[in-house]
Parts: sequence; structure tokens; C-alpha cells
Amino acid sequence: MAIKSEEILATGRRKCAVARVRLQPGTGKIEINGKAMTEYFPSEALCGYVNQVLKLTETEGKVDIRANIDGGGMSGQAGALRHGVARALLKMNEEIKPVLKAAGMLTRDARVKERKKSGQPGARRRFQFSKR
Repeated sequence: MAIKSEEILATGRRKCAVARVRLQPGTGKIEINGKAMTEYFPSEALCGYVNQVLKLTETEGKVDIRANIDGGGMSGQAGALRHGVARALLKMNEEIKPVLKAAGMLTRDARVKERKKSGQPGARRRFQFSKR
């Protein structure tokens, strides 16, 4: 199996979601798990969140993106895709690093859901205190 030389691979993560991104020069087609991005993310906000990276680096319509995403929910997957695309664009062109870094798109957002503790109803919530 021959490896395409112009294809760039990168990984993005957010919450429990992992996105494996393949980026190559093209016409701006974005495919996620075999579906078009607008079909995979029905919310316009999530599509816009992913497109932020492309608008910021002025590569909208110049690259084709194929991604496999698994784990997490919709917003976590959109965040993972955004992180993966930013890392792939950085591999393609090192000169855009200051722009992406200033926008915070290269930083992995480490916030995850806090676990529930025993003896209380949630992660932080406590049962009502009764003095008597």
C-alpha cells in the first residue's frame, strides 16, 4: 500500500472524544466518518466552531479534510476535530503557529467531567446538612 506524500495526519482530543484527521490540498470538502460535516453535525454552531480554524488561517476551500471521530458527545467531537485540524495545518505550514497559538487552538482543552463521589448525589453537590 503506497502512502500519499501530500496527506498530513494529526490527532485532536477534547473531553472523551478523539479525532484522527487526514488533511490534503483540495477543494474544501470536509468528511467525518464517511458523512459530510453538515450531515454529521446538524447544528450550525458546531460547524462554525470547526470552521474557525480554516477562517483564521485563510485555508477555507483550499484543503480537503477526512476525519474519523469516536468517543464523547457532539460538542466534544467538534472540539476534537478543531484541535486535530489546527495541528494538521501546523504540520502543513509552520508559519501560522503564532496565529493559532494566540487563538488557543493548539492547546488541548483538558477540562473533563468530574467524577461522582460516594455519599453525595453528584460531583460537588452535597446532601442538606442537618444540625439536629
